Amino acid sequence: MMRETKELRLVYRDFLLEANREHQELVVLEADLSSSMATHKLGEILGKRYINVGIMEAEMVGVAAGLSILGFKPYLHTFGPFVTRRVFDQLFLSLGYAQLDATVIGSDAGVTAEMNGGTHMPFEEIGLTRLIPGATIFEVSDDIQLHAVLRQTLHLKGLKYVRTIRKAPEAIYNGEEDFSKGFVELKSGEDLVIIATGIMVASCLRIANELSKQGLDIGVVDLFRVKPLPEELLALYRGLPILSVENHNQIGGIGSALCELFSTDLNTPVFRMGIQERFGQVGKVDFLLQDYGLDEASIKDKNPIDSSLLMKKVAFLQLWKSNFFVDV
Repeated sequence: MMRETKELRLVYRDFLLEANREHQELVVLEADLSSSMATHKLGEILGKRYINVGIMEAEMVGVAAGLSILGFKPYLHTFGPFVTRRVFDQLFLSLGYAQLDATVIGSDAGVTAEMNGGTHMPFEEIGLTRLIPGATIFEVSDDIQLHAVLRQTLHLKGLKYVRTIRKAPEAIYNGEEDFSKGFVELKSGEDLVIIATGIMVASCLRIANELSKQGLDIGVVDLFRVKPLPEELLALYRGLPILSVENHNQIGGIGSALCELFSTDLNTPVFRMGIQERFGQVGKVDFLLQDYGLDEASIKDKNPIDSSLLMKKVAFLQLWKSNFFVDV
C-alpha cells in the first residue's frame, strides 16, 4: 500500500521549526506568500527572525544578503519565477558573486503553478541558476527527499536553490535512502536509462515498470541535485542510451546538463524531453502535461530503444570516432 505523503509546503514549515531549535541564526523571509507556503504563523516563534518583506522580491534577496554578512542563515521563499528570473541580477551579484550563504526556495515548479498561468509558471529557473558560479541546485520529487535536501542546505556553503511543488506529491521514498550522492537509481536497466526530476520521476518509474513487462530493461534515475552534477553518472551510464524527462524548459535544464556531461563520450546518445519553445498557461497539471507532451503516453512514445534514429545516431558516432580519434 502506498504511503500517504505530506504537503511539501508543510515539510518546509516543519523543517524551519526543527532547524530553529538547532540554529538560532536562522532567518525566514517571505515575499507576501507566507500563507501559500504555510509559514504565516512562524513569526510567533521566530519573532524578528521572521520577515515578510511584501511583494518586493529584489529587496528580499538584498535583505538576505545583508543578514548573511552578519552571520545569519537566511531561507527565502516565493514562487519560482519571482525568486529567479525577476531578481536574477540580485541573485547573481548580491548572493552569488558576493559568495554569501542563503537558501532560496522556488515553489510551484513548472506546470504545478496550474491556474496561476503563464506569468507564474516557471520553466527556466534551473537554466538561470545554473549560470551562477558556485550555486547548488536541487529539484525534489517527494516529501522525504525534500526534508533530506533541506537538512543538507544547513551545512552547504554559498547560494542554494531548491525547486519544489507546494502540494502533496506521489510517494517515492520510505526514509531509508541515501541522498548524499545527488541522485538515486530507482531502477537499473541496460536498454535505456531515464533520468528525471521532480514530478516526472514517479511517472517515469511507472512507465519503466510497465515496459519491463514487454521485455524492455529500462532504468530510472532521480537526479535531484542538478548542480553540481554528480560526475558518478558518467561512469555508471556511459555507453547507454539516456532519456532525460523534466518539467522545465528543454534548454538549460537537466537534459542540457547531461548533454554537457556526456559530450565527450561518443557512445552515449542523450534524448531529451521537456518544454519546447512554449510559455506557461492556465490549466490543471494533467492537461498541461498532455499539452506540453510530457504525459505518460508521450514519454512511452519517445522511448528510443527500437527507433531507427537511435541506430543511425550510434552508427554515425562510431564512424566519427573511428575516423577522428585514435586510441592511445
